[in-house]
Amino acid sequence: MIQNPTPIPSPIRMPRVVAGLAAAAAAAALWLASPFVPSSRAAEAGVVIAAPAEDLPPGAATTERAIFAGGCFWGVQGVFQHVRGVQRVLSGYSGGTAPTAKYDAVSSGRTDHAESVEITYDPKQVSYGALLQVFFSVAHDPTQLNRQGPDHGRQYRSAIFATSADQSRVARAYIAQLDQARAFRSRIVTRIEDTPSFFPAEAYHQDFMTEFPDHPYIVINDVPKVAELKRLFPSRFRDDPVLVKGGDKTVPAGS
Repeated sequence: MIQNPTPIPSPIRMPRVVAGLAAAAAAAALWLASPFVPSSRAAEAGVVIAAPAEDLPPGAATTERAIFAGGCFWGVQGVFQHVRGVQRVLSGYSGGTAPTAKYDAVSSGRTDHAESVEITYDPKQVSYGALLQVFFSVAHDPTQLNRQGPDHGRQYRSAIFATSADQSRVARAYIAQLDQARAFRSRIVTRIEDTPSFFPAEAYHQDFMTEFPDHPYIVINDVPKVAELKRLFPSRFRDDPVLVKGGDKTVPAGS
């Protein structure tokens, strides 16, 4: 187990992990036995859903941005870092203002922020609609209101921060499409928030899944999501994640 040199956020996520596999296993056992761990979707299979009937054309731009919130940003970042055509994924905070865009403030639940990811992507390799399909299918459960698995509060809400009117239109149409098709057992509660604020999270949050793959929270909640991405979207899956701290590992156009 890699020892985390920084404070592990929130007792709901995990107590601080000490060095050693035995200590990590013991921490995981205690965490699983805690009242904060419901029967969550974390270990369940991804949901097979249709692609959006309406999507954005590639256009002339070489890069576009998408901002999604779907619970703990560690796992959402980890999923999208394995999507072909994605050039960078930053963990951060959206929906609030700059002065309170800090982990301690956001995790208190008293700000308007949600933990989010900012995805920079090549629209000629992956469309906005394809990113939405991954977001709803494997990155999180869009039917959970103000929570994801063991994490509770508005800071873990399901939200799409549209960076344009076209993104907002496509996202709303896709939610309506999925609800009409009854793709999920419950209605989608994802909010479309048309103020696309984004403030990068602290450095120790970036690339967390890659840096701490044996962290019990990651093993239990997030590694299965990446496995489901590979299973359900094999043509979109890339083995090597594009990392914030690891330099440019983007896939060249046409490769």
